[in-house]
Amino acid sequence: MLVSNLFRSCWRGAARPLAAGLALAAGLMVPAAPAFAQFSESTDVVVVEVPVQVFDKDGQPVRGLTAADFEVTEGRKKLPVTGFEVLDLKESSAAGNASQMPTAARRHFMYLFDLSFSEPKSILKARQAAEGMLASLHPTDLVAVATYSSQSGPQLVLGFTPDRVQVKTAIQTLGLPELVDRAPDPLRMIVADRAREGSAAASGRPEKRNAAAVEEAVTEQLETMFRASDKANQVVLQTKVKALTRSFTDLSRVMASVQGRKYVVYLSEGFDSTVVQGSVDQAEQDKMTESALSGNIWEVDSDKRYGSTSSSNDVEKMLEAFRRADCTIQAVDIGGLRDAGATPGKGKDALLQMAKGTGGELYENFNDLSAAMGKMLERTSVTYVLAVQPEGVKLDGAYHKLKVELKSGKNGRVVHRPGFYAPTPMAQRNPMERLLSAASTVMSGEESGSVNASVIAAPFQVAGSDSAYVPVVIEVDGPTLLAGKQGTALPTEIFVYAMDQDGSVQDFLTQTLGLDMAKVEPTLRQGGLKFFGHLDLPAGKYTVRTLVRNGTTGAYGMRIVNLEVPAWASAEPVLLPAFFPDTTNRWLMIREQGRPTRESVQYPFMAKENPFVPTSMPVVGGGQEALLSLVGYNLAAGDLQARAQILDADGKDAGPGEVKVLGREGAAGGPQRLQATFKAPALKPGEYTLRVTLSAGGQAAGTSTARFVVKG
Repeated sequence: MLVSNLFRSCWRGAARPLAAGLALAAGLMVPAAPAFAQFSESTDVVVVEVPVQVFDKDGQPVRGLTAADFEVTEGRKKLPVTGFEVLDLKESSAAGNASQMPTAARRHFMYLFDLSFSEPKSILKARQAAEGMLASLHPTDLVAVATYSSQSGPQLVLGFTPDRVQVKTAIQTLGLPELVDRAPDPLRMIVADRAREGSAAASGRPEKRNAAAVEEAVTEQLETMFRASDKANQVVLQTKVKALTRSFTDLSRVMASVQGRKYVVYLSEGFDSTVVQGSVDQAEQDKMTESALSGNIWEVDSDKRYGSTSSSNDVEKMLEAFRRADCTIQAVDIGGLRDAGATPGKGKDALLQMAKGTGGELYENFNDLSAAMGKMLERTSVTYVLAVQPEGVKLDGAYHKLKVELKSGKNGRVVHRPGFYAPTPMAQRNPMERLLSAASTVMSGEESGSVNASVIAAPFQVAGSDSAYVPVVIEVDGPTLLAGKQGTALPTEIFVYAMDQDGSVQDFLTQTLGLDMAKVEPTLRQGGLKFFGHLDLPAGKYTVRTLVRNGTTGAYGMRIVNLEVPAWASAEPVLLPAFFPDTTNRWLMIREQGRPTRESVQYPFMAKENPFVPTSMPVVGGGQEALLSLVGYNLAAGDLQARAQILDADGKDAGPGEVKVLGREGAAGGPQRLQATFKAPALKPGEYTLRVTLSAGGQAAGTSTARFVVKG
């Protein structure tokens, strides 16, 4: 078996534990840029997805419309509808469909806890109520958790996710790092790392603090922050309101980059509205009026009488930014959640202004909000997603207004996003924008991007464990990764997330590589980058979502691999995907760093005690034999028979192939490794799938698949 010199020098034998694995070639790396330090998206053609709801005269959703029923205009210019999808939440009620729904059609709820204008008791009550409200949301709804304080501004605790367990953990801890085993997840889709929790429990270490300890720690932190906040001083209050409006304006721009319908559930007691509106005390207003009429103008505080013009302008600018972002604020006065007899707060009017100014509502208790969510679910159950491609859009971040109407002959009230922001250069995007943009791409569940990449992911049984070791091999085409390169270093960002059928992240792998172009560019241009990492997954069905990005240009490739981890205890025959050894020796090979691997795990890709590197997209010539490796578990003894079928890119039968099993190795109870050859018939150039069906001792042993390419 042919193995590259670099690979052979790194592994040195089959018995070596995986922890000793692939080393980085010396001198190829430069200090990696921080994750998302220069994260943007390259845009050749600007595609805008416009979620649209249509209601009849009774406020009920209108179904049965097509792309031909809509007309989209930008100013006076009509925009043709280039893409169209209809999504009905009633038809997608099953949680199993959640991970397949495009993000542009999904509702996004951000729970935003205000730690500056709320008493600690109110926050603690709000956490419990927020958890209870989760049950009223649809399985396809995505939820994020954030906090706001005047000292640190908005802080994202958890990015948009359908994983309700993660959401509850984020709500309970409010992001306090000492309360959770924070996984190093740059996309913030994980608060508590399940794999780490499991390893902690196995080692006898405490998995996490108990509920009482969490409550005590959160209470102490909230009270410390509240004591540091002075609401009595009018000047300080104006400064705090200014900080809030500035931070929320920035937040609105971040939300504008998120596709889909967006709601900020703002949990707060609100700021004293006299800062904006002036004093509501009639006696105080009468006294100032009398002083003004008598000429004693020095006794009149203009801010108390009329409100702060500056603060009022700041609030209106903030609300306009939310309206442009198509983001609604649903304000919850959490002061009403405190004990009976508590002194009413002064922030209700401010909360009402923020909600009404963005098309939302003010709720004084969570029962009202939960009921409203049920009504909203019904009203927004049908979404039409229209894709348009405006021409001549400059990458300057400018706002472009859109109008969506029904064509003549169709009746209904149309609700849609009012416009879009043009893409901005990478350097002008803030870290949270880049973070949410990347997370949205992973959550989309769609393959896309200009960087060509292919992925192998296969489950291997681990002795003494119910979970599987899943090696992930990523091949990245060098020329497409280098397109538009800038500078002497190439920050390459890799994100791998395994999502179950509910859309929850079960494990993930992230790596940021800083490549020295002076040393690696020739190799990348002639071939590309091959990355070796792993996941740890329990039994179940997953989509392994891999995002590879050029951290300088923003060019990316998003790939999705379906994966099923078997229940090893069932003793059913299992046949893993077919592996083609890579004999090209044209890759820059890099192994994951900083992620622990169990010492008992051996390198999985072996043939006759020799390690090999599999290729995710082998090139097979018609009539030529190619080496093939098959790995099976619980295979019956006896003669092995293999049958090969070839499918084209559309899944249609392209004829039989020929697979010959040359040898079998491995002890009973462990993996059975089969050496084989594969010969394809004469095929047209293109991508194909090889389906191998194996039988052992007259019993079915499973079916495996592998993609391959035929070149002209």
